[in-house]
Amino acid sequence: MADAVQTKPARSVVSFTAAGLRRGFASAQPLAVGVLAYGVTFGLLARDAGLSVLEAALMSATVYSGSAQVATVGGLAAGAGIIASVATVLMLNARYVLYGAALRPWLGQVPASEAYASLYVLGDGNWLLSMKARAEGETDAAFVFGSGLAMFLPWIGGTLIGSFAGDLIAHPEQLALDFLLIAFCAAMAIGLFKSRADLWPASTALLVALVANWLAPSGWTIVIAGIAGAIIAYLRHEDAR
Repeated sequence: MADAVQTKPARSVVSFTAAGLRRGFASAQPLAVGVLAYGVTFGLLARDAGLSVLEAALMSATVYSGSAQVATVGGLAAGAGIIASVATVLMLNARYVLYGAALRPWLGQVPASEAYASLYVLGDGNWLLSMKARAEGETDAAFVFGSGLAMFLPWIGGTLIGSFAGDLIAHPEQLALDFLLIAFCAAMAIGLFKSRADLWPASTALLVALVANWLAPSGWTIVIAGIAGAIIAYLRHEDAR
């Protein structure tokens, strides 16, 4: 009698190649123009807050978060100290804990050096692109690094342009360039929407965000809302099984 053979679902093989990097880099080009404009906006605001070109560029290269950087330079202009500035960055960037958790099944299968390099240039836009690519069958984790690099470079370039041009534009907010973050987040929400079932976690996250922001406005509002939406999505997924 032949031995019974038990089979398990095949695990997708994750690679990290130059081809995947190129695919990621190319896919992010439509967003790169917007990132460049947003970087120019930050450079203008940073110069208006008294930061030098070098300081603004270093901040963009190390913090790499438009919302956190804009809030921080606004606080610095108002006289906020270093501790308050660091706390602002940590709170507004707390959403990356959720991003990293979502990418763990993918980047967790490649060497640490490749995973951390990809996470260093991770942003809202390329996270969305990477998650969609993964859902569509992309197995090359270098896609994350390539799409991140395509947005990291124009962010630095835009910061430099805005910092050098700071003396030419006295009030950058009059150009409504600070609205780019809101518009970008709205575009992300539309890109993630798949069916009416998504309305439940999205509506929950929105309601929790509104209540949390009303009770105690802070950067943690984003994280609390994200966790609430994730819980609802998980519960609905379990009910559907």
